Amino acid sequence: MNRKHKSDLVILFATLGLMALGLIVIYAIGPMRANVLNSTYGTDYDSNYFFWGQLRSVGLSLLALYAAFKWIPCKYIKKAAKPLMIIALALSGLLWVLSLAGSGAVKCELGECRWFNLGSVSFQPAELLKLALVIYLADFLARKKEEGVVGKFREFWLPLLIICGASLALVVVAQGDLGTGVALLAIILGTLLVSGVPTRQYLIVLAIILVGAVGAVAFSGHRMERVDAWLTTLTGGESSDSTYHVDNAMLAIGVGGLTGVGIGNSVQATGYLPESINDSVFAIMGETFGFIGLFMVIAVFAALLLRMLKVAEHTPGTEERILIVGVFSWTLAQVAVNIMAMTGLVPVTGITLPLLSYGGTSMIFIAFALGLVLQLSCYTSREVIKNEDISSGRRLGGTYHSSRRRSS
Repeated sequence: MNRKHKSDLVILFATLGLMALGLIVIYAIGPMRANVLNSTYGTDYDSNYFFWGQLRSVGLSLLALYAAFKWIPCKYIKKAAKPLMIIALALSGLLWVLSLAGSGAVKCELGECRWFNLGSVSFQPAELLKLALVIYLADFLARKKEEGVVGKFREFWLPLLIICGASLALVVVAQGDLGTGVALLAIILGTLLVSGVPTRQYLIVLAIILVGAVGAVAFSGHRMERVDAWLTTLTGGESSDSTYHVDNAMLAIGVGGLTGVGIGNSVQATGYLPESINDSVFAIMGETFGFIGLFMVIAVFAALLLRMLKVAEHTPGTEERILIVGVFSWTLAQVAVNIMAMTGLVPVTGITLPLLSYGGTSMIFIAFALGLVLQLSCYTSREVIKNEDISSGRRLGGTYHSSRRRSS
C-alpha cells in the first residue's frame, strides 16, 4: 500500500454538507409532521421530537464516520467480512421469525415488519445487511480473483448465489422491502462488474436479475398497483388514490418553482405528502428551496459519487477497489431511485435519500461505509490503477485523481 497522505476532502465535505442540510430540513418540517401524527393517531409528539431524533442520528453517524475513518483499520474490517455477513443474515432471519410469531420485539408499519423494536429506538437489520454485503463481496471477489477461479460455477458462482440469494430473499420476500432489494442488487452488480467476471456471464446474471425483478413485481398486488399508478402518471391519466403520493410529490416540486417557498413555509409537509420526512424529503426540498436548491443537492451527490469513482480508480488493492465500488453502487442506487420516484420517472418505492432522510439506522451505516472510503482515499496512487479484467478495457472513471496530490 502507498504511503499515507491526506484524505479526500470532497467526499468529507459533501457528506457533512448533506447531513447538515438534512438536519435543517427536519428542523423546519418536523413540527408539521408531529402535528399530523398527533391529530391523526392521537400521539403526543413534542414539536421538536423529530429534530432531536435527527440530531441524535447525525451525532451517531458522525461517530460512525470517524470510527471507520480513524479508529478501525481496513485490515480488521476485512477479517470481519464473514462474521459480519453471518450476523446480518441471522438478524434478518430472526426479524422474519419474530414477525411471524407476532412478537412485540418487532416493529411493523403499513403491514410490513422491518424493524426491531428497542423501546424508544428501532433498528433495521436490512441496513446492516447492505454494509455487510459490500464488505463480504469485496473480500470474496478479491480472493476468488487471486485464486484464479472467477467465473467457475462451483468455486465462484455457487457460494455467491447462496449468499446473495439469501440476502435478497430475507429482504424482498420476507420483509417485502423492494427498495432495499434494489440497493442490494446494485451492490452485487457493481462489485461484479469490477471483479473480472467474463462479460457473457455478467450479461446472463443481469438478464436473470431483470426477470426476477419483473416477477417480484408481477406477483405482488401492491407493487402492481404502484406500477399502474406510475403508468397513469406518465400517460397523463386521471388522478386517483393510487397516484396520490407521486401527484403530491410532483406538486410540491412544481410549487417550489425556481427559488422555493422558503424554510418553514411548506404546505405539503402539513399532511398532504406521505412520508414527508423520510422517502419524500426530496420533494419537500423542492418545495422549500426550488429548482436551484434541488440542482445544488443533486450536484453535491454527483460530486460525492464521482469522487468515489476517482478514489477507486487510483486504489491499488483489488479488495479495496471493489469495496469502494460497492459503496458507490449502494449510494447511487438509493439517490437515483429516490429522486426518480419523486419526479415520476419510476414507480414509488420505499427507499430513503442517503444522509438527508429522517432515520438513524440508514444514516449510521452509510456514514460508516463512507468513512471506510475516506480511509482508503488516504492511500491512493499517483498512477491510474487499470482494471485489466473488465472486458471493455475502460477505466472506472475518466479523470486523474491524485496527480497533484503529494503521496507522503
